[in-house]
This record gives sequence, structure tokens and C-alpha cells, in this order.
Amino acid sequence: MEFNKVLIRSSSLSYLFTEPKAKVDKEAGNLSATAKTHLKQVYIREKYGRSKDIQTKAMTKGLECEDDSIFMLSKYHGELYQKNEERFSNDYITGLPDVITPDVIIDVKTCQDIWTFHDKVGEPLPDLYYAQIQAYLWLTGRTKGQIAYCLSDATPQMVMDEQLYAFRKGQYVTELSPEYLEKCAEIEKALTYQDIPLSEKIWVVNVDLDQEFIEKIPQKVEKARQYLEEYDQILKNKSI
Repeated sequence: MEFNKVLIRSSSLSYLFTEPKAKVDKEAGNLSATAKTHLKQVYIREKYGRSKDIQTKAMTKGLECEDDSIFMLSKYHGELYQKNEERFSNDYITGLPDVITPDVIIDVKTCQDIWTFHDKVGEPLPDLYYAQIQAYLWLTGRTKGQIAYCLSDATPQMVMDEQLYAFRKGQYVTELSPEYLEKCAEIEKALTYQDIPLSEKIWVVNVDLDQEFIEKIPQKVEKARQYLEEYDQILKNKSI
């Protein structure tokens, strides 16, 4: 396995930019403990072909409702967007942008619910998203990007799953109990938003290409590759 050619995914690039705690490590440009922990997952994926199958409710909604979010964003902007299916790569990173236009790269974030959506409104971009959109801009040669938070409805199956969970968890006599039917209505209202105007279900953050950030990526990736090679030798030699 040649770790000196490993490509870092855009979605995990921010891990390489986390700062180590020790001043001497910062000055030396060393990787942080957070970066090393993530790189061990990269090692397992690259060498053994295994990835952790972590599927949260937020991730499930993000996958199943992505097309709905892109459609909402199309209506909001008055343009017809299509989901991009082309993966881009260069010598250091790889990524799959959500929407590509002649001028802008759009990364669509489907929020789990109305509360997580409002947690994002008016707030600075998380480092994870900032690094990801910078990677997409570099890979596609664009200079303008957007992070679009979308409050799309949960699918009927998601609503039903939550209602069934509430029934199992509660002390309801039957599924026709007035108290349970009231609870079902509450759940449906909490997870679907047809009564809310489209303008209040989209929050877009504009991001310009950060050339200084881009210029640091090759160095960060080379550090990561070096760590992967050293870790591989440690594992083979059974000692540090």
C-alpha cells in the first residue's frame, strides 16, 4: 500500500487543520491528536477496505431528503439545479460537490429538524464546512461557493418511525388512544414544515475562495501521508 499517494476527502479535510495543543508541535507544524485519530480511520479504509458504518438520524435525513433540499433551493434561487454525480480529484484531495453551476459551487446541508436549522442561522460556518467548500472550489476551479442549509420535510417513513418509537416508549393503551393520536400529531408537526414559507426554510452562506487556505492544503496532506507511512511501519514492526 502506497500511502504517499492517498487522497484526503474534502469532507474530512478540516481534521488536518486542527491545531495541536503543545506550542512546540504548533511551531513545528505537527499534526494534532484529532488529526491522527482521523488518519487511523483513513488507514483502515485504505489498507483494509473497511469504514465505520455510523448512521445517525441527521445523516439518514441528509441522504434521503437531499433531492428535496436541492429542489427547494432551486425554487428559492429561481434556477433549476441538478445533483452533481461527478467526483473531482487532484494530487492531494478528492470530493463530490452537491451542485455545480458555471459560477458557483453549492454544498447543500439538509437540517435534521427546525431546531438544528435555526442553530445555523446567523452563525459562523463550522470549520468542517469551511474546509469542505474550499476544497470543492480548488477542485473545480471556481472562486465562489455557498453553503445552503435547507429545512426540508422528513419523509413519511421517518415520521412513522418516530411515532412508533413514541408508542413503544409511552404508556398508551392502544394506537387509537386520544393521547397517542395527539402525540402523533405533535411529531408530524415537529418534522414537517409545509406551513412555513420557503424563504424561512433556506439559509445561504456565501464563501469566497481562500487562496491562503488552499496553499496550505498540500503541506497538510503531505504531513498526513507521512504519518500514515510511519503508522504503517509501527504496526509492522510492533513497536515505536
